[in-house]
Amino acid sequence: MPWILLIVAIAGEVIGTTALKASDGFTRLGPGLVAFAGYAVAFWFLAQVLRTIPVGIAYAIWSGVGIAAMAVIGRLAFGQKLDPAGLVGIGLIAAGVLVINTLSNSGH
Repeated sequence: MPWILLIVAIAGEVIGTTALKASDGFTRLGPGLVAFAGYAVAFWFLAQVLRTIPVGIAYAIWSGVGIAAMAVIGRLAFGQKLDPAGLVGIGLIAAGVLVINTLSNSGH
């Protein structure tokens, strides 16, 4: 169950960040309100996750998946491009999340 809550926390953070970009510096009310709600959901669910999953593991997964998702959304929704070094960096983050989930016993 905590892993499902972590997925919800990640989704809230990704929605919040996407809406934050769309809010144009909080000059657009609708996206600004969605950003606030997304972050509220993200932090509430992350707080619940931290009751059972170690903070270092939960935060690494939360931020790593969020970074990768935002890179894809940035490209698709906002036309932002990553250079090769950026792609390598995101690949390394994804590899780190994979190592934590498959080889580490810290989160179990």
